[in-house]
Amino acid sequence: MREVEMSTKYDPTAVEAGRYQDWLDNDLFAPEANQAIQGQEPEPYSVVIPPPNVTGKLHLGHAWDTTLQDMLIRQKRMQGFDTLWLPGMDHAGIATQAKVEQRLRDQGVSRYDLGREKFVEQVWDWKNEYASTIKQQWGKMGLSLDYSRERFTLDEGLNQAVNKVFIDLYNKGLIYRGEYIINWDPQARTALSDIEVIYQDDEGAFYHVKYPFTDGTTLNGKDYIEIATTRPETMFGDVAVAVHPSDERYKDLIGKTVKVPLVNREIPIIADEYVEKDFGTGMVKITPAHDPNDFQVGNRHDLERINTMTEDAHLNENAGKYVGLDRFEGRKAMVADLQEQGFMLEVEPLVHSVGHSERTGVQIESRLSTQWFVKMEPLAKQILAMQQNADEKVNFVPGRFEDTFTRWMENIRDWVISRQLWWGHQIPAWYKNKGTDQEEMYVGTEAPGADWERDPDVLDTWFSSALWPFSTMGWPNDLDGDYAKYYPTNTLVTGYDIIFFWVARMMFQGKEFTGERPFKNVLIHGLIRDGEGRKMSKSLGNGVDPMDVIEKYGADALRWFLATGSTPGQDVRFTYEKMDAAWNFINKIWNVARYVIMNLDDDTKAEVPAKDQQTLADQWILDRLNATVKEVSENFEKFEFGEAGRDLYNFIWSDLADWYVEMTKESLNGDGDKTAVQQTLASVLDQTLRLLQPIMPFVSEAIWQEMPQQKGKDEHLGIQAYPVYQESLANAEAAASFKSLQDLIVAVRNIRAEAKAPMSKPINVIIKVTDPALKSIFNENADYIDRFVKPESLTIDMDVTVPQLAMSQVITGAEVYVPLAGLIDIEAEISRLQGEADKFQKEVARANGKLSNEKFVNSAPEKVVAAEREKLADWEEKLASTQKRIADLQAQG
Repeated sequence: MREVEMSTKYDPTAVEAGRYQDWLDNDLFAPEANQAIQGQEPEPYSVVIPPPNVTGKLHLGHAWDTTLQDMLIRQKRMQGFDTLWLPGMDHAGIATQAKVEQRLRDQGVSRYDLGREKFVEQVWDWKNEYASTIKQQWGKMGLSLDYSRERFTLDEGLNQAVNKVFIDLYNKGLIYRGEYIINWDPQARTALSDIEVIYQDDEGAFYHVKYPFTDGTTLNGKDYIEIATTRPETMFGDVAVAVHPSDERYKDLIGKTVKVPLVNREIPIIADEYVEKDFGTGMVKITPAHDPNDFQVGNRHDLERINTMTEDAHLNENAGKYVGLDRFEGRKAMVADLQEQGFMLEVEPLVHSVGHSERTGVQIESRLSTQWFVKMEPLAKQILAMQQNADEKVNFVPGRFEDTFTRWMENIRDWVISRQLWWGHQIPAWYKNKGTDQEEMYVGTEAPGADWERDPDVLDTWFSSALWPFSTMGWPNDLDGDYAKYYPTNTLVTGYDIIFFWVARMMFQGKEFTGERPFKNVLIHGLIRDGEGRKMSKSLGNGVDPMDVIEKYGADALRWFLATGSTPGQDVRFTYEKMDAAWNFINKIWNVARYVIMNLDDDTKAEVPAKDQQTLADQWILDRLNATVKEVSENFEKFEFGEAGRDLYNFIWSDLADWYVEMTKESLNGDGDKTAVQQTLASVLDQTLRLLQPIMPFVSEAIWQEMPQQKGKDEHLGIQAYPVYQESLANAEAAASFKSLQDLIVAVRNIRAEAKAPMSKPINVIIKVTDPALKSIFNENADYIDRFVKPESLTIDMDVTVPQLAMSQVITGAEVYVPLAGLIDIEAEISRLQGEADKFQKEVARANGKLSNEKFVNSAPEKVVAAEREKLADWEEKLASTQKRIADLQAQG
């Protein structure tokens, strides 16, 4: 045996040390380097990383997302594609600003104390700190990113793209500025889009309040109407009470007026179809500055808009004596006064769904505000039309998510894109005489003259992220370089939670500005959950740092778990038991590889020996490897990584380790020529490592470098050719013959187990074959039978005398007998065989039922029907043999 430097146990720390830096030093991830190595002009394949926010460290969700992308890129690189995986990060406007503001608050400072310029400097410092951490984590994961093309959503090139898009959409009439009710985050003091609002159940109340008539009118004998509200603090913004125009109860009240309690302002009762007659009293107060539906009612009736709150959700001068109070403090004070003054009829506790800011977690306010909007309907129609064209559409995987996407696009609302932040792309709009009757506005990158003031707001983070696939490629300034070669990109990998935030917006911006889809495929994965199925969160304390997992188990074990843990679109549950299993699998690979490498000569080549030099086991393992190559490749193409993982696991653990490696010990320990089996071992290991490389880049390369033909060479596995299916290696005859040999070995082992006869106990094995070819196969491979079942004597023939007392099993084409006089009970053996016969009988009945079904026989493919008939014949033969054996034993009893 050769001496090898491989440890007896897989040590991920040793395997991974320095390897990523070696890949970077050799520039293996740049497309140009790959082309030079392959020596050809390959087809481009590109992926842009979903840019992580520079708000903190990466979590397991990021690790999952990037592992899937890296697998795709590594496989395509090995398949000879011109691969680009472009890295970058997102400035994450509101999220990052919130983090920095919190840090400043802890220091007793606010952004207003610093001013815009110095505050933005603080945010850049934060960005540089966390961007460095993220890149270190990318390295720990082994991600094959081309850092020479790294981008940031606030860099100069992307800012030019953002400005062009904004100005062009404005000039097309697709961006407009207007006063509307928007979602408002009072902590961050900024507008939010609809999908940045998270709804959760909060405890609250319905406050039933009297609104007195002003002219002595009565309703049901009362001089007031009853209005229910969950938000008394907005009452100072009430400008009307509305009823449905066809509500007979209130038709005589339309045009009357009532007083708003605590402020005594007179407001009219109006009729509007917005009101639901059957909900509550059928009367609602209208507060146009604090409710989006009321805003629309107010527009229809030309009602005043009275805002009662400041930007940070304190009551303003329109709230009378409550001015300056926080919204919730104001509510308590108003409720107390309403009760004291006799206006409160009832306080009805309830739990209701309330919107909260996705970023800061505070309750949002519906607030009247002047904002910038994108007119979405024309852009959405363009995308929906694109999705009807098979050559242009984005393919969703799994396909069900396209239905989700389509429904959202069909019901889309205009997108509020302005944010009242300092960190982000400042809106390219300018004002002169702002706030006066002579106000002028200009949209462009530079002011049109002196005395023009720039809009202080910035754009929603997703506005710049929506341009990511093409703005990172040089658009709009350089259309001949990366943009021409790598756009549209091939595959986007992302979670289902940001289909609306990001995927949809990339699609409509990509189509509008490049005329093409931004990516051909979008692979949707789920969320990482804990072992109990709960979403990981700080509040639950169930989060897992991927770097901690890597430190304990290694990056490859984490990647294996993430790659194979679920099907597309499904969530995955993380447990340390699964990580133990992943490590154990890699340790198995390591030990198999160590055995192989120790048994190779220094000049052994990883090549398939001539067929006439191959044993049946050699032919079988090459056929199984070839089939695995096909299965893995096909499953990668379908993004079924879990299935690809199962293909690899079954091949490596069962076929290679449990069977072939054990069988090679006969040849390797004997005196004959070992060259053919050594070459087969080397070839199978080499190809297996190539299949594993996209999923387990560290350990696969570490092992590959230890192989004799690679050791000492300045080459890397990640740029070698990926295995391809070879028709010449497909060997159905060898597969069938070896299957018979396996069935025989398993049958005898089962008999030993049932008889509690360990391998050390001598047994005689008698095999009665019905097929002459099978007799030859078993005789030619008697050495394997000896090694695996340890018979004292072995008889293989078509005509044998069956011993009176023996355990038996029926396999396809043969009956296996082990005489065990004195070791078993005849009645127990008959009972066991009867169980076997019952099983065979059920299979015969099932197959007969299927074949007697005319619909199946006439409509199923001919190959399927033929296969079913073969199965029936096989089960019938096994049933007949088992029944005969039962009859023989019963006769002896």
